[in-house]
This record gives sequence, C-alpha cells and structure tokens, in this order.
Amino acid sequence: MQNLLHNLNPEQLAAVTLPAQSALILAGAGSGKTRVLTTRIAWLIQTGQISPNGVLAVTFTNKSAKEMLTRLSAMLPINTRGMWIGTFHGLCNRLLRAHHRDAGLPQTFQILDSGDQLSFIKRLLKANNIDDEKYPPKNLMYFINSAKDQGLRAAQVDAYDDYNRKMVALYDLYDLQCQREGVVDFAELLLRTYELLSRNQPLREHYQSRFKHILIDEFQDTNDLQYKWLKLMAGTQAAVFAVGDDDQSIYAFRGANVGNMSAFEKEFRVENLIKLEQNYRSHGHILDTANALIEHNSRRLGKNLRTDAGHGEQVRIFEASSDIQEAQWITEEAQNLIRDGSARNEIAILYRSNAQSRVIEHALFSAGIPYRVYGGQRFFERAEIKHAIAYLQLMDNPHNDSAFLRVVNFPARGIGARSIEALQDAARQYNVSLYAAVPYVAGKAGSSLSAFVKLIEGARFETQNLPLPEMVQVVLELSTLLAHYQTEKEGADRIENLEQLVSAATLFISEEGFGHDAPAFAGPASAPATSLIANSEGIEIIDADAALPTVMSPLSAFLSHASLEAGDNQAQAGQDALQLMTVHAAKGLEFDSVFIGGLEEGLFPHENSTQEEAGVEEERRLMYVAITRARK
Repeated sequence: MQNLLHNLNPEQLAAVTLPAQSALILAGAGSGKTRVLTTRIAWLIQTGQISPNGVLAVTFTNKSAKEMLTRLSAMLPINTRGMWIGTFHGLCNRLLRAHHRDAGLPQTFQILDSGDQLSFIKRLLKANNIDDEKYPPKNLMYFINSAKDQGLRAAQVDAYDDYNRKMVALYDLYDLQCQREGVVDFAELLLRTYELLSRNQPLREHYQSRFKHILIDEFQDTNDLQYKWLKLMAGTQAAVFAVGDDDQSIYAFRGANVGNMSAFEKEFRVENLIKLEQNYRSHGHILDTANALIEHNSRRLGKNLRTDAGHGEQVRIFEASSDIQEAQWITEEAQNLIRDGSARNEIAILYRSNAQSRVIEHALFSAGIPYRVYGGQRFFERAEIKHAIAYLQLMDNPHNDSAFLRVVNFPARGIGARSIEALQDAARQYNVSLYAAVPYVAGKAGSSLSAFVKLIEGARFETQNLPLPEMVQVVLELSTLLAHYQTEKEGADRIENLEQLVSAATLFISEEGFGHDAPAFAGPASAPATSLIANSEGIEIIDADAALPTVMSPLSAFLSHASLEAGDNQAQAGQDALQLMTVHAAKGLEFDSVFIGGLEEGLFPHENSTQEEAGVEEERRLMYVAITRARK
C-alpha cells in the first residue's frame, strides 16, 4: 500500500484516499492529475472497495485512456482489458454494440467521423434539392450537433422562425437517412445511449449497481448531454470523482459548459473539494504570469499554482511590426535555443488558428529548421486509408451510402455521374440503399454497377474465414487500390500507409483480445450466463461489460476504432522537429520552451470572442493553457 502512495504530495494523497463520496478535484496545469486519477483507481481496487470491473473512468482523449490503462497495469497485477476506461464516445459505442436492438440500431452500425458527417450532409442537401448557399452544410452540421449536445431531437428544438423551421426539418431528415443507412455521428453515440438508459430501467439499474465509483477527467470540458449522461449512470448511489480545471475550459465552441463544475458541486452534494496547486511542470515566473492573467476572470472557483522548481527565466514579450517580423524573431530565438542545446522537439510554437502557421513555416523553412505542423491529417483521415476503410465498411454494412459513393468509382471503373444519378433515383423510388438499388438500374450503367457489387460480394466470400489483418490485405488487392497507387507518381507513401493499415489491424486484435485466428466477420460469441441481463421487455441480452469479442466482430470493432481515432484531436508530440500547433491541439502537452504568436486584438483574443465577457474569459483561459505548456 505504501508503495502505491509514497510519491504523492499531501494534496494528492488526500484526493486519492477520500472516502466513498462524490468529490471535486480542482487540478491545476501540471499538477499530476493523471497520477491522482490512476492511483485513486488502484487504491480503490487494492483496498477492496471495488473490483476492476466496477470501475468506470471517463477520459477526454483515447491517448489519455491508453496511458491510464498502461499505468494501472504497472501498478497492480490485474488484467485491465475488461475495465471501463475510455472516452465518452468510446464507452457509448461499447454500450450500444451490446444493446443495439434496444437502441434501434443494426449490430454493424458504423460511425461517421466529422469529415464523413459533412459529406453525408452535402449529399442529403443535394438529394433533396436544398440550396446549399442558403443552408450551408457546415452550418447545418453545427446546428444538428449543437442540438444533440443539449440532448434535443428535432421535435424538441424550438423553431422560432421560417429559417429555423427548415433547419429543424433538415435535422429530422438527416436522422431518418442515418437510420436508413445504419450510421451514427459522434453526438448520436451519446444521445442514443442517454435515451436508451433513460427509458430502460432494468438496463440503467444494472449499470448503476455495477459502477459504484465513477471517475471523470477534464470535467470542465463536458457538455450538457455528457453531464446528463453522467448523472444517469451515477444514479443516487455512485461516488463521482470529478477532476477538472475551470481555468482550462477552452471548448465552449464545441458545447462545453464550464458551469457543470458548479452544478456538480450542488447536485452531488460535494463535501470534498480538493485543490491540486503544486505544479510539477513549470518554473515560477511562468506560473506567476499564468496566475496573474487568469485572476482577471471573475467566474472561477479559484486556485493559484505554485512550484518548488525555482523562478526560471522571465517570460519575455516581443512587439513586432508585422507577422513577418514576428516569425523572423521566433525563428532566430529558436535557432539560439537549439545552439544552446535544446532539443528541437522541446520547442513549441503555438497560435490561435491554423491560418497563422503559414508565415512561421516560411521563416523556419528559409532558415533550414525542421518543423512539424499538427492539425494536418491523422492516419485514419488520409484519403487512401479512407478509401480502404470504405471498402471494409461496405463489406460489414452494405447500406452505408457514404462508403458506397466513396469507392463505387475508385479506382476508376467507368461509373460516371449519370450512372450514379440513375442509381440514386432508383434508391429514392424504392426507398432502399444505393447498394440494394443496383438491380433496378438497367443498361450499361446497371452492368457497371452490378460488377462493383459482385466485387464487394466476391471479396466478402473470399475473406469470410480470414483473420482481420489477412482480410484487410486481400481487400487492398481485390479492390485494386494497391495496383492503382503503384501507377501513381507519388504513390509509394500511400502504399506504405495502406501497409500500415494491415499492421494497425494486427495490433488492434492483439490489444483487444480477439485472438489472432478469429475470423474478421465472426459475430459476437455466445455470452456466458454471467454476461446476460434483461432488457425492458424482460428478454436476456448481452452485457456490455462482457469482453469486446462478445459484443462485436473484429471487423466492426476495428471500423469503430478507426472512426473514434479520427475524432481524437490532440497533437502527438515527439518527432525531432520544432512543434507547430494551435493552442487547442497543445492541451495536455508540455515543452521546455514555448512561443505564442499573434497576440493582438482580433486574432488572439479572437474577434468572435470579444463582444461579450464570457467570450473574453474563454480567450483568457486559452492563453492560460498556452502559457502553462512551458516548463522553463
């Protein structure tokens, strides 16, 4: 026991060993909150207060969840595979897979990442002859996601004028089309789970009795629906251990509600509020600057970071006459740091928006300094990977029209726009998916489309008994994706990425416990008796607490993983180059030296945020996050 607790400071120790009551931990930047969360779980297990399967821990990123599981494995001699530690979206996906019938979803439902969702909406508007200038796809996407983040279906949204009534009608149409195709967006994962647990009492009570301790990280970034979901899972008995920092709440534009922290204090009758103010990252002058800035915010719970690391260097301010001069100064200072022995990957240049990077990149390139820009495409967002995933999606769920349209003529197979229009007309006429409408298309177009369907069916037949990695390899060949990129001038990188997809599939089945020989299409295994619970009709169904292979096939699980990974927006530090990224992408990271560019009215603070005090306070919190990324 002492080994578990011996490295904790008094504040951390008090938090870790709190009694089984709801608590709010105000964890300042660099105060060791991941250690506190992980040690709290380990302490609860080691003292016999919960079993590993009784833990529910919610993180903000997939990276944080993996880090927590790795640390727990090192702390305790337990198998962490069955533990419920993940993001809101990941945990909701797990629940919906197990209870897909009660949730009104096909077992092989697929997840739209943000890019897929936007394409889906563009297609919906076009199919219904909606003017996309009057109703821009991005605006409609924001409207739908915002409503869902508040827990509202189309019928519950207040339509106060003609424009809004049309937006509500489009939201309703969007939901119907998603249901028809068997797809869900990120917000739907949460809303569908919340609705399922709200109306299904036996299911809700089952999970409430299982999870007596719920731990949640980055609590300040929760939105209204996530907070409602948390209250539903907690019921009246669970002890909720909420860790957050109201000074680092920077996602209001995504629906995050910093007020949830105050609401939590009242609604959960929190008696234990512990402040982690000892900072282990930054030197004194950095913390003094951050504290002095954030003190100007009136709506905060209040804390001051401190350190034993000494004062360190003064925070410097450079006033440039232009963005070009600013970029030049940053470049020269970075060169000096490198000359003095700083590692390139320990120097970060942060900015408010991606557009600011161009001038900085030019200056670094001219000086011959290697750099890496984050906010570019992640692995699962790359075009060649999207194409490969679309083939796999069609094999798992042929009614996914987005996947169908992505690859029906890629690589090119002579299926043009007119053929697609004829197919879409048939699909509308018979109210079926594009895949199912192919037999209704006559002539040359029908022949070409039928050949594509035969390709998919043939690939499904040839791979039906293959393990996931082998299946992916065969699909890359049968789809002619590999052959296509071999003829491209710059196709070598794309082929290398496709080979990485096979490696990713191998790693995935190993990490998730599927077994290397398990066929990719193998449906959920027979659940043991202990994994069955009653649904609202009293019918026994699989418990989402069962192992992943019991809940979904290797292929369905991998496709979910790909979509959820594409939605994770934190940068990954490490490459031996200067690190360039937005402040939002830098959250959770740390560097020896940090440059923050573009600190001028209208840019940072952003012009959209300066009209009201709440917006100004959000910009201050964003600057606070930027400052506290620096160690020295």
